[in-house]
Amino acid sequence: MLLVIEWSDLVFAIDSIPAVFAITRDPFIVYSSNLFAILGLRALFFVVAGAMERFAYLKPAVALILVFVGAKMVAAHWVHLPTGISLGIILAVLSAAIVASVLKRPKEVSEET
Repeated sequence: MLLVIEWSDLVFAIDSIPAVFAITRDPFIVYSSNLFAILGLRALFFVVAGAMERFAYLKPAVALILVFVGAKMVAAHWVHLPTGISLGIILAVLSAAIVASVLKRPKEVSEET
């Protein structure tokens, strides 16, 4: 069983390599991010999966981020987008999704009183 869990960590880390290359080409960052992915990104995956239930707009936000990363990778030969701008776009999309989800959620406390 442990072998299956660790294998899934390895597959998840290998799957994240294109996303890391979309952000940076620095070998240290690519290597260390994949090392951390192997060491425990599975736990973060379960946190995000649990958060998807609480935040209604998180799933479309993650899809939009994946589209952005894919488009950036395709256009990398012609257009260079600095790392800070890429991370800012990702942070803005996630923040907007969380804020929109919190605003959409009905206020249960005010209904009870």
